[in-house]
Amino acid sequence: MPHCSASSIAVLDIPDAAYNWLVEYFSGRSHCTRYGGFTLALLDISASIVQGSAIGPVSFVINAADLTTATPINLVHKYADDIHVVIPACNVQSRADKLEHVALWVQANNLNLNRAKTVEVIFTDSRRKLQPCRPPELPDIRRATSVRMLGVTLANHLSVRLSDNVRDVNSRCAQSMHTLKIMRCHGMNSDALKTVYKCSPSSSDSSPAWWGFATSSD
Repeated sequence: MPHCSASSIAVLDIPDAAYNWLVEYFSGRSHCTRYGGFTLALLDISASIVQGSAIGPVSFVINAADLTTATPINLVHKYADDIHVVIPACNVQSRADKLEHVALWVQANNLNLNRAKTVEVIFTDSRRKLQPCRPPELPDIRRATSVRMLGVTLANHLSVRLSDNVRDVNSRCAQSMHTLKIMRCHGMNSDALKTVYKCSPSSSDSSPAWWGFATSSD
C-alpha cells in the first residue's frame, strides 16, 4: 500500500488539525519482526503504512487519485488497495503501454510493481460459437482464468465461481472459530470474545452479489 504523501493530503479540503494529525501519523513510523523470543532491529517505513489500519484504504484512494488511463476508452478502477485496469477488445493493442504507464506511476510514487501478484484475465462470452483470438501474453505477467474482486471470484467467461466463494467463506469461518476456541480455553470471557468476533474481517459482505448463482450443493 503506498505511502500517502503530505502533498496529496494538502490538496484536500480538510481542517488543519486533521491535516496535521495525518502528517504526524505518516511520519517517523518504523517496523520490526518478533518471533520465537527474538526481535529484529527496527526499520523505517518509507513507502507504506500500517497494514490493516483504518486510514489505509482512504490514504490509498488519495494517493492513487492521479493514476489515470493513458487511453480514453480504457478504465481504471481503484478500491482499498487494489487496482484493476479494464481494456476493451477494440483496444487490446494498448495492454503493454498501459502496464508501462502503471509501472512508471508506481516508480514515481516510491513503490514497486509486484509482477508476481499481477495477473491478466481475458473475459469472453462462452455462448459465442466463434471465440476471438487471444492476444500474446505480456512479459512477466501471469494469465489467469479468474480474478478475485471485492470478495467475489469472477471467472473469465463472465460467471461467478460460487463454489470458490463458498469455500473461502467456510475456510474463514473455520479459522475464526478455531481462534475463538483457543481464546476461550485460555480464559477469555464471553464479552471479550464477542468484541474479537466483531472486529474480525468477514467476507460475507459480498454475499448479496451471489444472489441467483447459488445451488443446493452450495
